[in-house]
Amino acid sequence: MAAYIAFLRAVNVGKRQVKMASLREHLAGHGFNEVKTFIASGNVEVTSTLRSTSAVEKKLETVLESWLGFDVPTMVRTPEQLAQAFEAGEKLASPLPGDPRHYLAFLRDQPKAAAVEELETWDNEGERAQVVGRDVHLWLSSATPRLTNARMEKILGTVGTARDWKTVTKLVATWC
Repeated sequence: MAAYIAFLRAVNVGKRQVKMASLREHLAGHGFNEVKTFIASGNVEVTSTLRSTSAVEKKLETVLESWLGFDVPTMVRTPEQLAQAFEAGEKLASPLPGDPRHYLAFLRDQPKAAAVEELETWDNEGERAQVVGRDVHLWLSSATPRLTNARMEKILGTVGTARDWKTVTKLVATWC
């Protein structure tokens, strides 16, 4: 069985509340093994006989929507892919002065070159992005950025979800 790391979008935000213990139990009852969660923001590690990240994404989304009654966009990476995204981020220098917050957004699909260029040339003070494959490194100086997840998705034409760099660092140390 292969290990996969799933990033659930917009879980435990507003009315979309999910207890992690219940999530682990439910996924274990629907064909996933060794289900683990990390903090309550929708980070899940599973093992599965499914052979691709896209197959795991589809099954997780189907199981979660049936159980919760709402759509839960899910981005899945292998531990190796998460480690590679982390290593890429460690090599990138912040394009902003000071100490901006660093985030890593996980995308479902590889964005088109024109969309990548539009995002990477985003011109709002204190906000920068760099796309690396299906991942986006974001540096944000403001607590209320204009470059929101919804805007990033609109520009890139694919769904995604972001985690702050401290969380990514802990996930890599724990699951990779």
